[in-house]
Amino acid sequence: MAYLFDTDAISELLCPRPAPAYVEWLNGISREDQFTSAVVIGELYRGAFRSPARERHLVNIRERILPAVTVLPYDVAIAEVCGLLSAELEETGQALSDADLQIAATAVYHDLELVTGNLRHFARIPQLRCNPILTNSRQS
Repeated sequence: MAYLFDTDAISELLCPRPAPAYVEWLNGISREDQFTSAVVIGELYRGAFRSPARERHLVNIRERILPAVTVLPYDVAIAEVCGLLSAELEETGQALSDADLQIAATAVYHDLELVTGNLRHFARIPQLRCNPILTNSRQS
């Protein structure tokens, strides 16, 4: 199984005390099966540039995150999936933010399971498989 890590799943690992069950689970996932979206990296950079600890966060992104995960681009093929998901959600009155739609579309397009702590939020997308490990780890 291969995974796409949402922003909160990556940020969890940068906490002073990340959830032990999550860290243990992640240690069992091969590097080749760990992905994220360029959209997630953009969200991480936005947070870093807004933080009073800007330099520390930028170093974490450049030296800890980027070498540890494959970053998938947001391209035309994923944009098409994003447009479809957005239209389907709007029809049911369950719209999501553009960034979340882009992240979900990346996971759907590449047939990856999304690792996120926001399961209820992403559950609106029936084509998307979500992994509950992050949410379960926080409850332990």
